[in-house]
Amino acid sequence: MRTIMGIEIQNREELAMEVQGLLTKHGCIIKTRLGLHETGNFCSPSGLIILEFAPDDKGEYDLLEKELNEIEGVVARRMEF
Repeated sequence: MRTIMGIEIQNREELAMEVQGLLTKHGCIIKTRLGLHETGNFCSPSGLIILEFAPDDKGEYDLLEKELNEIEGVVARRMEF
């Protein structure tokens, strides 16, 4: 089974450090990380992070998703294949 998580951050400048802290805390379960945001003449205030998890205990995925969703302005959703 493969587990992917999408994380939408509404206010990147304000919330980036808090989100990064959680990703670092749970870093051992993260196999791949991809960050996306609009660029051009401006730097978008919102962003999207896509994570691919290493095979691990599902409870750890649940905990990270719960902690991320507790941050106002952050939405985390998980997909399993």
